[in-house]
This record gives sequence, structure tokens and C-alpha cells, in this order.
Amino acid sequence: MFDTVDELLQHIRLGEDSSLELKNLEFSGSKITGPHRSSMADELAAMANTANGVIVLGVDDKSRTIFGIPEDKLDDVEKWVRDICNDRITPPLVCGIRKIPLFTDEGKERIIIRVDVPRSLYVHQSPGGYFQRIGSSKRPMTPDILARLFQQRSQTRIIRFDEQPVSSVSRDCLEKALWKKFRTPLSPDNDEEFLMKLKLVCSDEDGNLYPTVSGVLMACRQPEDYLVNAFIQCVAYRGTERNAAYQLDAKDITGPLDEQIAGAYKFVERNMSVSAEKDPARHDRPQYAMQAVFEAVVNAVAHRDYSIQGSKIRLHMFSDRLEIYSPGAIPNTMTIDSLPLRQSARNELLTSLLARCPVPDENLSGDRRYIMDKRGEGVPIILSESEKLSGKRPAYRLIDDSELMLTIYAVQGNI
Repeated sequence: MFDTVDELLQHIRLGEDSSLELKNLEFSGSKITGPHRSSMADELAAMANTANGVIVLGVDDKSRTIFGIPEDKLDDVEKWVRDICNDRITPPLVCGIRKIPLFTDEGKERIIIRVDVPRSLYVHQSPGGYFQRIGSSKRPMTPDILARLFQQRSQTRIIRFDEQPVSSVSRDCLEKALWKKFRTPLSPDNDEEFLMKLKLVCSDEDGNLYPTVSGVLMACRQPEDYLVNAFIQCVAYRGTERNAAYQLDAKDITGPLDEQIAGAYKFVERNMSVSAEKDPARHDRPQYAMQAVFEAVVNAVAHRDYSIQGSKIRLHMFSDRLEIYSPGAIPNTMTIDSLPLRQSARNELLTSLLARCPVPDENLSGDRRYIMDKRGEGVPIILSESEKLSGKRPAYRLIDDSELMLTIYAVQGNI
């Protein structure tokens, strides 16, 4: 959209419309006094709730005069926009911010800031409520429109969330070194055709190709840059309570999902204790059944609700237990009691990709070749292997209908 400076200038001369918003800024010293932060947040959220658009800062919306932004205030304006996106919009909004020189009709150079606002995967609330953009202005969404938008951008839509395009990301973020592992002798030779068939990329309503949510998660080096909190927070504590004073180790496991799974597994392996027993020969007795840990991490990554932007997977180790929190309620009509008996996938595309993804380390999961088991054996393995080792059955619990918590108990006497 507005790919060249000339195209952007032409649209500025034509004035605001559904995809272009113009704002001149007012300053008092280094402080930005106009427009008000809340008003700016409403404009940003309205555009993200509607379609791809651009907000140009440094241009008067009525006269379309390019006033520009003083060079010594450019960094302040950029920070001002980022703070609004992060602090005044829920969930936070990811925008592209660029400084661009433009020439006025008199031939004078002025620097403006261009804010690219992608059509969001989420429904954003700003200080004034929920807005959409109609023509050149924002309008509060009526209850029926808001309900329909929530439905379109939720897990209940026909196209699942993990198949949705992420229009804030260029498809160039997908690295061949990360997606080539999915290729088979029957795959198309053309890279773009292959990525589309695998649904690592797809087109939006305007026909533009973007990575899908699954594409970002599986084939992008840092998915958390585009899907906030798409990582695993690991913390190990000395005792039985969550207390920073007794923290032994902590790490945010980032990267593609297969690397996150391997990283979380190794974090547990590194921080658990291992005792030695003679029965009659000496053998090691680990604190946890690592096959169960592997299955638990895979399930948390594969089945979490990635549309919940404000939560992350949390893996917390204590001296007597391991806790894994995964964002999202149990999918479909499943219950805690039916987890070992039934199989259901919130993220069909993601689970199919993990089922084709080789285990990154042969020591992680016994004789399994691929990360995901599509036969529904994950939960039974977690329960049986853990209970066999520790004598205590792991427990699942649903927290506030928005987070699934799994507790795996440590071997008693091995603390």
C-alpha cells in the first residue's frame, strides 16, 4: 500500500479515506500535546479493526499541507506511537513505523512519520471503546457488528486461527532452512506453490500473500516478534513456592516451535535432580519421567490458544512438582476427565506440521521420529509414565476457563 513516495504524495493530495489518516502534531518543548494520546489510540485501533491502512504524522488533515516533524523530535514521536500501541490499546497493537522525507509543493524537504497499521488478527479496544473505520473517520461499533467481528477473529470461525494471514509480517520472514524439513519427494518444486499448499503462506482478502500464524510459528526465526508471547517462560525454584529469592534458573525459550519444545525439555533435564539406586545394580532415578515431560511440552505448544495475545506458556519447576500452564480452555466439548480418552486439536494445521517435523534430538522422546503423535497417546503417556515413576498421578486443572494447568509430581525422596 502506497509503495512509493510519489504514490504516497498523490494520496495525501487527495485527502483521507478508509486507508489513509493524516495527523499534524503539536509540541510544547519535547512533549507532544496534540493529538491526545487516547484519541490517537482510537484511530490506530479503528484502522486495525477494519483493514490495512496508513497514518501519516506531520500532515494537516484539512489543508493537506506537509508540515513535517522536526528532526530532533523524530525519536520522541516514534516512542510516543509505540507507547500508545502498547499501553492504550488492548491487546497491544503491532505497527510499522518509518521516517520518510517528503518534498512540499515549494520544493522544501519535510520529514514525516508513516505508521503502517495492518488488519489485525485480534479485535482491539482503545480508551473510547471499540471502533471501526468507515471512510475517513472512525465510528463506534454497534453491538451486532462487534459480536460479528469477535466471531470472525476467534477460534469459532470457519478458517481456524492458525491458518489466518499475519498481515503485519512480510513472507520473507519465513526461512527456507526452517521450512525445508517439511518437503517430501511429492512436494511441488516451486517454493511459493509449496508454501501455499502447506499453508505456511496464504492470501488476504486483497490477494496479497502473507505468512500464516502457523508459518510464523514454525518457519520464522523469532515468532515472538510478531505474535506476542509466542514463547515458553521457564523458571526453576529451590523450594516448593514461587519466590524470586529462591530462583535457581530462568530462561525464555524462543524460536520456532520445534526448537522451543527441545529447549524446554532440556531446561527440565538440566534442573531436575537424579539419584542413584542399587537394585541390585546401580541405576539412575530421575526426578521426572522425561518421556512424559516431552509429551507435556508438545501438547502445551500444539494446543495452546494463540489468539490469546496476553498469555504465554509457563513451565515452572519446584522441588516437589513441575507445573505447565497453557493459554486457552479445553477445545470443543472435552472435559478434564475426558482428556485421556478423547482427541481434539484446536490448531489442526499446527498439529499436522508438528506431526511432520522430525524430533530435533533423538534423546528427547525414545524411538519416535516426529514431534507430534496424532494417535492421541500423549495424555495417556503423561499420566502413566509419571505415575509409574513417582507413584502419584499428574493432575490437570482449568483456571478461570482460560488456562490449562498440568502438575507432574516429582519422585518422593529425590528432592
